[in-house]
Amino acid sequence: MEHIVIIGNGIAGITAARHIRKNSDKKITVVSAETDYFFSRTALMYVYMGHMKFEHTQPYENWFWKKNRIDLVKGYVNTVDHQNKKLILENGGDITYDKLIIATGSKPNKFGWPGQDLPGVQGLYSKQDLDELEANAPNKETCKRAVIVGGGLIGIEMAEMLRSRKIPVTFLVRETSFWNGVLPAGESAMINEHILEHHIDLRLGTNLVEILADENGRAKAVTTDKGDTIECSVVGLTAGVSPNIEFLKDSGIELGRGVKVNRHLETNIKDIYAIGDCAEQHEGIGQRRPIEAVWYTGRMMGETVAQTICENRTAYKPGHWFNSAKFLDLEYQTYGWVFSERGMQENEQHFHWRDAKEKICITIAFDKNDKQFLGINTFGIRMRHEIFDRWLTEKRDVNYVIEFLKDANFDPEFYAPYEAKIAAKFNSDFGTSISPKKKSWKRIFSTT
Repeated sequence: MEHIVIIGNGIAGITAARHIRKNSDKKITVVSAETDYFFSRTALMYVYMGHMKFEHTQPYENWFWKKNRIDLVKGYVNTVDHQNKKLILENGGDITYDKLIIATGSKPNKFGWPGQDLPGVQGLYSKQDLDELEANAPNKETCKRAVIVGGGLIGIEMAEMLRSRKIPVTFLVRETSFWNGVLPAGESAMINEHILEHHIDLRLGTNLVEILADENGRAKAVTTDKGDTIECSVVGLTAGVSPNIEFLKDSGIELGRGVKVNRHLETNIKDIYAIGDCAEQHEGIGQRRPIEAVWYTGRMMGETVAQTICENRTAYKPGHWFNSAKFLDLEYQTYGWVFSERGMQENEQHFHWRDAKEKICITIAFDKNDKQFLGINTFGIRMRHEIFDRWLTEKRDVNYVIEFLKDANFDPEFYAPYEAKIAAKFNSDFGTSISPKKKSWKRIFSTT
């Protein structure tokens, strides 16, 4: 019986295992040192905040794996011996395979800061990181202040977690405005305001210089390039993540920043594949980056590689870009491409609307020449993925999007509507006279 071994029990690896089982009777083994069972990584913050217990983050009962004949091995893989099709484990054991899937995810970035490996300094990615944060910052009496370094999504999550326990937080962001390498200026400025309103000490344009140790060798303070020394009990390093691939350096598998794969998620070694955060396309697909550390793309890669392994060779086709996140209590969605001012394409034009009272805004990107809709960011308004996915495929123009924007609105009943205000601002900005149409369920569920 063919033996499929998967390194990593995150969303990519477990999706691959589940779909291989659905389509075959192959022997499946999943190797991971993080946890005994698969869990939802995106839910870790809610465990610390007291909204759920860790076991609630596990989508499957513990008996699921044995019933579905998916063998689980807890351990670190030290070496991949592709010539003998064997994995060497840290404990000295080994596992042979017929086909291997590498799904080892990411690890927090470190940039050589003095003191970055001190006790009390940590990232926020794994279950071990969650346990470490619980030990380092159980309450405001034990943790007098935390300093977070890095202004991305993980940083804002960690800030929210710590503030839920009333722990003071200083947030060091090297950019002049929060996440302004991704968000257009108006959105980035609104997030700055939102962070400050949540009593987080946001310090923009500020870099970490050194983490200082106390007499016991634990982190006690940081110094910045502004000449400040900030006393703290915990330092969160959240300056992005990178593929977790160090153990593959002498394996013969082609590496870049991640494990190099083709469109079928195959490496340069026969019968070895890579998926999820650790996989790097030789070239980006469309405007997508070669590495995408995003939950849903890991799931899609798992489904795709399972088809190939089950004798239905399938190319990875992620479709139109989309993503969602929360900035504290502000929901964010993006569909298509809306670049920051630094990354805007030559033909790209933006329409930005922000509500006068609430933290609600949208930015729509379109082609300045033919008015084709390119993408939308929304903050505080829930939108329907399938509608924007269809409009992007149909290459609708921006006027059409403004006119029928209500069809895309997914806010609950009795929420305030904003389409008329958005259309009025668009008309004022571009000299049009668009009147937004009422929501039509026929249009929403149309397949043409």
